[in-house]
Amino acid sequence: MIQAIRLSFRTRRAPLRFRLLTTAASLSAPALVIAIVAVLFQEAAPAVTRFGALFIVARSWNPVTLDFGALPFIYGTLVTSALALAIALPIGIAVAVVLAEPGAQRIRGVAGTGVELLAAIPSVVFGIWALYVLAPLVYTHVELPVAQRLGFIGIFSGQPRQTSLFTASLVLAVMILPTLSAISRDVLRAVPKGLRESAVALGATWWETSWKVVLPAARAGIFGATVLALGRALGETIAVTMVIGNRPDISPSIFAPAYTLASVIANEFTEATGQVYPAALVELGLVLILLTFAVNILALLLVRRSVELPR
Repeated sequence: MIQAIRLSFRTRRAPLRFRLLTTAASLSAPALVIAIVAVLFQEAAPAVTRFGALFIVARSWNPVTLDFGALPFIYGTLVTSALALAIALPIGIAVAVVLAEPGAQRIRGVAGTGVELLAAIPSVVFGIWALYVLAPLVYTHVELPVAQRLGFIGIFSGQPRQTSLFTASLVLAVMILPTLSAISRDVLRAVPKGLRESAVALGATWWETSWKVVLPAARAGIFGATVLALGRALGETIAVTMVIGNRPDISPSIFAPAYTLASVIANEFTEATGQVYPAALVELGLVLILLTFAVNILALLLVRRSVELPR
C-alpha cells in the first residue's frame, strides 16, 4: 500500500517537473534577448546621452568630428532586405510548390539537394562569388543597359557601379532562398491531401489546385517562412559588406553604393577609439535589434490577420 502511494506520488510529480523544465527553457530565450539589449544599452550610453533620439534621423557619419547618425544605415538595411525578399519570394514559393508536389522524382531530388547545399554555403563564400562573378555580370548586362534606357527614372538614375545596393540585394536574395523555399516546402506538404484530391475531383488543373487551394491553405506558414528569410536578410554582414559599396549615403538609385547597420559595425568597430565612437557603433547594433523586433511584430500581426481572413 505504501509503495503504491509512493509510486502514485512520483507519477504525479513527473509531469510537474517536465512542465517546470519546459517553462524554464521557453523563458530562457526572451530572457537572453533582454540581457543582450540591456548590455548593448549600457555600452551605448555615451552615444545615447549625447545624440538622443536624433541619432535615428541624423544622416551624417563623421568619426573625426564625432557626428553620428543612423539613418543612412537604416535605409540601406531596409532597402536591401526588401529588394532581396521581393526577388526571392516568388522564386522560393515556386521552388517549394514543385518540391511539395508528387511526381518528377529526379527533378525534385536534384532541386531539393541544390536548395540544401545553398543553405550550407558560408556567407563569406557568397561574398567572394558575388564580388568576382555576380557583380561584373550584373554591371555589364543589367545595370548599364537599364541606366542607359531608363536613367530618367529615379531608382535607375546615376552612374552604375559594380558594388551597389542592387548587387547586395541580389546576393541576399540567393542567400535567403534556401530558408524561404525549404520552410515553404514543409508547410505545403503539411496541407491535407484531401484538399488537393477534392479540387482535382471537381475538375481543377494542377495550376488551379496549387494557386487557389494549396497556397491559400498554407499562407500562414508561408508568412512565417518569409519572416525568417527577412530576419536573415536584415542581419547578414560579410557578403553584403563585400558588394554594397560601403558609402553612408541615401541615394534614390538602387545602382548607387550604400551601407547597412551590420556592415558598418563589422568594418569600423576594430578601429573605433574614444568613448563616443564605439558607443555609436554599439547603438547601431541596438537599432538593428529593435528594427528586427519591429519587423517581427509587424509580421506576427500580418500572420494573425491572414489566419482570420475568410478562405
